[in-house]
Amino acid sequence: MNNNFPKLISINDSGFGCLLTLILLGLFLGSVGLGWVVNGFLILIAFILIAPVIALWGLRWWLKRNLVEDQCPVCSYQFTGFNQGQCQCPNCGEPLKVEGGHFHRITPPGTIDVDAIEVSVRQIED
Repeated sequence: MNNNFPKLISINDSGFGCLLTLILLGLFLGSVGLGWVVNGFLILIAFILIAPVIALWGLRWWLKRNLVEDQCPVCSYQFTGFNQGQCQCPNCGEPLKVEGGHFHRITPPGTIDVDAIEVSVRQIED
């Protein structure tokens, strides 16, 4: 005997009854004069579907305008920071300010920033 035969023929109609009930309810409300309820519900569903797409687009636009990727002026470590803000280099810990799309060191007034150069050693014979 094949006990699986009835399972092959049966159709899963669990969602069909609920969908049919919603359609009949919408048609009834529309015929009674409460079509605005159905329209309001459809507008709410459309808003729920469209709002995340618009929010994601807005977030991407905001991030594109406010994220800056540059190198630390002290250790040349490349990382990301927010435009017009202050941050610390994750590599060397130097406090930095983001201006004009680049990182700048935050130094107290009166500090002179010097770039060191390497000088090769030569011996002079007398």
